[in-house]
Amino acid sequence: MSLDVHRHFHDELSHLKVRLLTMSGEAEAALGLAVDALLERDADRAAEVIANDRAIDDMEMEIEERCINLLALQQPMARDLRMLTSALKIANDLERVGDHAVNIAQSTQRLAQARAIAPEPELVEMARLAREMLSDALEAFIRGDAAAGREVCLRDDKVDALHDSVFRILLTHMMEDPHTIGAGMELFLVSRNLERVADLATNIGEDVVFLVEGKSIKHHAEDRGEPRDTGAR
Repeated sequence: MSLDVHRHFHDELSHLKVRLLTMSGEAEAALGLAVDALLERDADRAAEVIANDRAIDDMEMEIEERCINLLALQQPMARDLRMLTSALKIANDLERVGDHAVNIAQSTQRLAQARAIAPEPELVEMARLAREMLSDALEAFIRGDAAAGREVCLRDDKVDALHDSVFRILLTHMMEDPHTIGAGMELFLVSRNLERVADLATNIGEDVVFLVEGKSIKHHAEDRGEPRDTGAR
């Protein structure tokens, strides 16, 4: 690869990172707006989330096209190759974050027609953690910080625990008052979507480790830094 071609390739990689950051910002904003709409029972804001989802979809397609062109034309090796394959996966994960934001917005629209039930504090905390994980995972990717990527992965268990807690609380409400079943089920769907956003942030954290170290930590708790379960089965 000549010097000019090499410089052009790395300019393209830098631009790709910028587009990923822009897409991340859009996905985070959609999620934040969806959660705000839920907490304020604002159907208009929910509709805005749904209407804006096309922009996130278009960004995924643009990033995918850029990655495929660079893979085909430049035939990168080693870390550059990992960078492009990771970017493809991350763009897909961010598009799915946008989809989960839409799901939350749609639940908000349905809740506007149901008997009022206040979201549990655990649900609010789930939303805060999921948004924070997503932001930190992308920052770790841009910086090439494997330790930060691992740290994001470790937070997923807390979101899972909150999801389980929300389910138990909502189930209790629905058993005590059957009139809340519709609203309770919608809030459970919101919790499920937030839990999936945290999973997607975890995926990005794992991709950061793969990018930097060249090894996959999916399904390997010891590589994430988690304590290994050695108890008898």
